[in-house]
Amino acid sequence: MNPRRIQQTICSVRRIQVNQSPALCMEVDRTPMRVFLGSGGIATEDRRKLYRNLVSEHFSGCSEVLFVPYASHDYSVYTSRMQDFLGEIGLTLVGLHESPDPIEAISHANAIYVGGGNSFLLAKELHERALITPIRDRVLSGPPYLGVSAGANVACPTMMTTNDMPVVHPPSLDSLGIVPFQINPHYHPGKIRFMADGEIVEHYGESRAKRISEFHRVHDTPVLGMWEGSFVSWDGLSGTLIGRATVFCKDEEPVELTHGAKFDESLQT
Repeated sequence: MNPRRIQQTICSVRRIQVNQSPALCMEVDRTPMRVFLGSGGIATEDRRKLYRNLVSEHFSGCSEVLFVPYASHDYSVYTSRMQDFLGEIGLTLVGLHESPDPIEAISHANAIYVGGGNSFLLAKELHERALITPIRDRVLSGPPYLGVSAGANVACPTMMTTNDMPVVHPPSLDSLGIVPFQINPHYHPGKIRFMADGEIVEHYGESRAKRISEFHRVHDTPVLGMWEGSFVSWDGLSGTLIGRATVFCKDEEPVELTHGAKFDESLQT
């Protein structure tokens, strides 16, 4: 065989290897991911109890969890508030903002929790502090990741399917990409009704589905609309739903998922 032809073949193989997605790499080295994402809406006592039980199970074997508070403004107050919210489940949140070397702290973290808040603010801080790659690499190596609301948004390839207002301008909308699909937290079907002067009034603004369809005019990535109080577990190859969600794929009708549904990286069941 021609030596030049052999070299070209080798280069082609190398390019294929470099461009493998995390899911494809999982099939080769079998390193399981432990990603747990929540929509939010943990406002009732039953939902708080479920949240604490699920978080305790997800972080089983961990005593300390590295907490990323950058979706809020007062990092110490936020970290303390989330510690109280966890209750007595045997976990200690350690605020990343308290570390003199955040990248080093991430590289040794046994577990990572990215809290909710404003996704634009969170993305800006993660990019400007150069934390995107360290967090991604750490999660891909096995330690459990928990992201709620904005923390679920930034687990996606981009944060473009957030509901938040752009209060700041991040250097990039690219995110961690530890799941291969997009998430729209706080999703609800249809339009909003609200009380005004004792009457139920229709809100005629855009629905969540309408806004997700606008994303699909430009992008092909499937979107999971997570209902309030719902969670998703992702192992690098497949996901499991706790609660309810709606799947949006470009040029296709939405598909409703119910509790216990399992899906692949394209959100196909």
